[in-house]
Amino acid sequence: MKTRRLTMGQAVVEFLKNQYVERDGIEHQFFAGMFGIFGHGNVAGVGQALHQYAGSFRFYQTRNEQAMVHTAAAFAKMSNRLRTFACTSSIGPGATNMVTAAAGATINRIPVLLLPGDIFSTRLVAPVLQQLESPSSQDISVNDCFKPISRYWDRINRPEQIITALPEAMRVLTSPSETGVVTLALPQDVQAEAFDYPSTLFEKRVQTIPRPRADVKLLKKAAEWIRASKRPLIIAGGGVKYSEATDSLAHFAVQTGIPVAETFAGKGSLRYDQPQCLGGMGVSGTRGANIIARDADLIIVVGSRLSDFITASKTAFQHPDVRFITINVAEFDAAKHAALSLTADARVTLEELSDTVQGYHVNADYGAQIARLREEWDAEVERIYHPDHGQTLSQGEVIGVVNEFSDPKDVLIGAAGSLPGDLQKLWRARDPKGYDVEFGYSCMGYEVAGGLGIKMADPSREVYVLVGDGSYLLMGQEIMTAVQEGYKLTIVLVNNYGHSSIGGLSEATGAQGFGTKFLYRNDATGQLDGEVLPVDLVANAASLGAHVIEADSVTSLKAALGAAKMSDCTTVIKVDVDFGKRVPGYESWWDVPIAQVSEVDTVQQAYKEYEVAKQKERYFL
Repeated sequence: MKTRRLTMGQAVVEFLKNQYVERDGIEHQFFAGMFGIFGHGNVAGVGQALHQYAGSFRFYQTRNEQAMVHTAAAFAKMSNRLRTFACTSSIGPGATNMVTAAAGATINRIPVLLLPGDIFSTRLVAPVLQQLESPSSQDISVNDCFKPISRYWDRINRPEQIITALPEAMRVLTSPSETGVVTLALPQDVQAEAFDYPSTLFEKRVQTIPRPRADVKLLKKAAEWIRASKRPLIIAGGGVKYSEATDSLAHFAVQTGIPVAETFAGKGSLRYDQPQCLGGMGVSGTRGANIIARDADLIIVVGSRLSDFITASKTAFQHPDVRFITINVAEFDAAKHAALSLTADARVTLEELSDTVQGYHVNADYGAQIARLREEWDAEVERIYHPDHGQTLSQGEVIGVVNEFSDPKDVLIGAAGSLPGDLQKLWRARDPKGYDVEFGYSCMGYEVAGGLGIKMADPSREVYVLVGDGSYLLMGQEIMTAVQEGYKLTIVLVNNYGHSSIGGLSEATGAQGFGTKFLYRNDATGQLDGEVLPVDLVANAASLGAHVIEADSVTSLKAALGAAKMSDCTTVIKVDVDFGKRVPGYESWWDVPIAQVSEVDTVQQAYKEYEVAKQKERYFL
């Protein structure tokens, strides 16, 4: 067997640059490069290899390890999980900084490869800088934190171990059912150690992404259930997009007349103006979607893991005999809600269902109700987009201005706070890839970093990042990376001087918004209820290299968006909004437990309401 003598770090990079995937006859290079921040735990190993192979495998310098994993996840999501990035860090804090974003990627079923540096495998010089010591074992490092949030985890204690570890990592990363974060912990001494690797390890490899089909008998049974249903509803999740099944879903919905509600990841599966589209489902859903869900006798779930925001904490489906059909490539997700499980690819299964239910269509009365609810909701969105006042802008108005200004192919991105819920209700999606609101983990700090990943995946699209001041202050520094790499973003920084979303939840739980506004501590009361903190977000964004525009009205916001569109550099538009003017909920509820005993009257009242609402929660067995 021919061999190549390489360090383990060099072998890893050589392997990654030769990995490809293929689906439906179209081939993609799987790794678009590597993000990283160098420290003593990776600079001499993986860092040296990246320098050596800089001409054939691109390295991107980032500002924060958490942010680079967010960027990789957004890139992979925009690429329908057919491409991604690797992320390298030093040991200790460099590694643990990646944990938060890694959890988000796995929860959202998004492939990202993590290569954190690790402590010395020889143990001779231990404890090394930033090493976590344990009196119970010498085989523990902070990288063990990645075990519960990785779909595959390995520590490479000898250089030859990557010969089997790297193909296994690729198996998981490219699996539609098992994908998520893969972590290969790389001890810093082993990264620099040489080995005679088989040359075949570095040959081009093409992994075929399959489209598994459903069991024939189960598919026939699903068709029987659909034909027998009077009030069916489809819930479209992210799996619709990742499978590239949006056209198949639209065809199936038109053919049967079955309405479609969308999860956060699935929003945009249908255009908002298609007659079967009811918009968002659940806690942050539309009135129409939640009314139809409440009375539905059959729920067809396509590519969703059915989180509590979608099921309204198991209160959304109230028909006494409701049944579930789930189409999901992952058996684990397909079995939820005691569903008839079609463990299969979304696109081929919808196409096969279309054939097996030929002639079925919902009745005229149901169709008329769907049309009426859509019309009512359109009027509600218009009311929020265009209120009759001249006061401080509301967040709903800002969303409306951006939605109406942007083009159908542009991409909207959000993640945490009140923006995801408001966007899920109000945003009129016009393109399957035009909407990315990360709410599987609802991770503050995803927005700017994720916007960068989306722009890198498709530079032809304008990317609009909507981010609140709370989330921006946590992680806005990847503006600098976007500027460095020449990727233009338009960032609408919605400022309400606090955490408005959790402020509203605090009020609903009886805690009166405690600790949710950005205020000085008041010497008189000893509490955080003084004057507003004078944080200069404009100066902050400008210091990172962005062009910054302030807007305080609909007119100035439109002008700012126009200027940003004409610009070729990243622009931050800072706009103040009313902290208390929120978009309401519609026919839904979320289980956030209330204190059973309290001396505070508002908490006592909130608990009484909680006891009543919780009675609607159901088991599905």
